[in-house]
Amino acid sequence: MAHLLSYPTTERSCGDQNYVSPRVMSIVVFLRMEDRINHLLSWITGQVIMHFLEGLGAASTLLIFVATSPVDLQLRAGRSIIHQTTPKPFKKSGPAAILATYGKYNASAPKAVIKAVTANDGKVSANPTQFDTEYLSPVIIGGQTLNLDIDTGSSDLWVFSSNLPTSQSNGHSVYNPALSSTSKRLDGYSWEIVYGDGSKARGDVGTDTVKVGTTTVTGQAVELADEISYEFQNDIESDGILGLGFDAINTGVQPVPQKTFFSTAKASLSAPLFTANLRKGKPGCYTFGYVDATEYTGSITYVPANSDNGFWEFTSNGYSVGTAAFRSSSFNAVADTGTTLVYLPDAIVRAYYRSVRGSGYNYAQGGYTYPCSANLPSFTVGIGTYRAVIPGSYITYATFDSITCFGGIQSNSGLGTAVLGDIFLKSQFVVFQTSPLRLGFARKPL
Repeated sequence: MAHLLSYPTTERSCGDQNYVSPRVMSIVVFLRMEDRINHLLSWITGQVIMHFLEGLGAASTLLIFVATSPVDLQLRAGRSIIHQTTPKPFKKSGPAAILATYGKYNASAPKAVIKAVTANDGKVSANPTQFDTEYLSPVIIGGQTLNLDIDTGSSDLWVFSSNLPTSQSNGHSVYNPALSSTSKRLDGYSWEIVYGDGSKARGDVGTDTVKVGTTTVTGQAVELADEISYEFQNDIESDGILGLGFDAINTGVQPVPQKTFFSTAKASLSAPLFTANLRKGKPGCYTFGYVDATEYTGSITYVPANSDNGFWEFTSNGYSVGTAAFRSSSFNAVADTGTTLVYLPDAIVRAYYRSVRGSGYNYAQGGYTYPCSANLPSFTVGIGTYRAVIPGSYITYATFDSITCFGGIQSNSGLGTAVLGDIFLKSQFVVFQTSPLRLGFARKPL
């Protein structure tokens, strides 16, 4: 015999897809007579308490909402068991709504709407390690999540893999192609990379589905490490590198170089670009296919980029130290998210540290150091008409004893170009775009 318990309700809007009903309208429960009486008494008691609490104001509203959130009902041995449930999240999409309407009326939707719906755009967090040495992002490869260093100064996507001996992969997440239904081995392919600091890695090559944020590509070349140097073994936070340089420097893969993740993805993006918004001591993000106007202030200044060397390179027109006058001095520089420090021509580095009391070149450390008590001036890079300022508080990289600090600005002697690494990039909002080929820089809240 069914017993109907009716409860007071609140009205909801027909279009409110995110609605969470604060009370249940009615529940049909099959109960024994004694249970029906108990439920009725409980309901009456609840009504008395509820009306009392409603007189207490806003605080009771929250209590009532929590106590009477949506429920699931199960019957066990003739008794009712009520479980709280959480409604599934619903994300509204304007373009999808428009496309659905055109489909309903059997009409052709505008190309812009179709592109907006099918766009493969996405955003992923960039999480700093100690001293902002590197920024790691969760990347899903064949359904397996690894923390990778997104690096605009290289063009390989390589990862710690199940091919590595345990002694080299301890503490890391590893990619196992055998656990992926979409992985494919590239027979006859191999890769090997030696970096400027002497670190190196090598192994086999395959393809798989790679997802960065919501930007997803299939058949992406993935380089599986089966041997790595101790530098990578000791970096227990990073599980590999995702290069966003240009395809020309994907020279580690043999016999045929492979495309980068961005090169594979860009045809499916709303625009052929990605952005970097690294932050000092806290998570930032990368976006793919669009520029998020909430992440910067003012306007974006664009300058031509040069990809001849495979890097995101541009020409700076000068610099200034602290409040001193701007000095015109043209030099080429690479915007490199995979490098920590800023490397500049010797003359500019010397000019900066002349303004830092107690600083000097420390031969034991191989770079410029200064007392940690020093008050560091800001450093400004000229980019067209824009002046990109690195606050003085961003320039110290690390403390190597209790009183001496290592500078985040160092000489580029032997590098052949200036390199603007994370010390610079975390002070700016940066756009990397291939068509037209350019870099954009803007101020942002720090």
